[in-house]
Amino acid sequence: MANTYTQIHFQLVFAVKHRQALIQKSWRERLHAYITGIVQNHGHKMLQINSRPDHIHILIGYRPSQPLPKLVEEIKTSSNEFINDNKLSPFKFAWQIGYGAFSYSRSQVPAVATYIERQDEHHRKKSFREEYLEMLRKAEIEFEEKYLFDFWEDVVEWE
Repeated sequence: MANTYTQIHFQLVFAVKHRQALIQKSWRERLHAYITGIVQNHGHKMLQINSRPDHIHILIGYRPSQPLPKLVEEIKTSSNEFINDNKLSPFKFAWQIGYGAFSYSRSQVPAVATYIERQDEHHRKKSFREEYLEMLRKAEIEFEEKYLFDFWEDVVEWE
């Protein structure tokens, strides 16, 4: 009997509601660990995760047994509850509606993982808006700017 084999890699990107700089350095590793647990509990493989105060990047080895929108919904809903229930943010935390999902071949995974790992350094030179628009254009994804995340150029960054 034949088996089914897949090798699918996605980078997921989404932003804090209203692009508020609510993800703090003091608890972001807890958030990353929590999201890693969600991904792994659904049978996917966490390859890299990193966040900035106002957005997050997640690189996964994806198993097609679960629709990608359901996985993203689970990550966002559960992590919202985790942050709010544990009072990690002094303000009500929520993710913006929508997300970016970008697919990569196996040979691209190490470079994408390194890119995600180096988010702090990367955002010293480029805003999230610039980064996200570049990702959409490189992937040749058609979009309308009015339907993108709220972008504020004056988001307070970590020191």
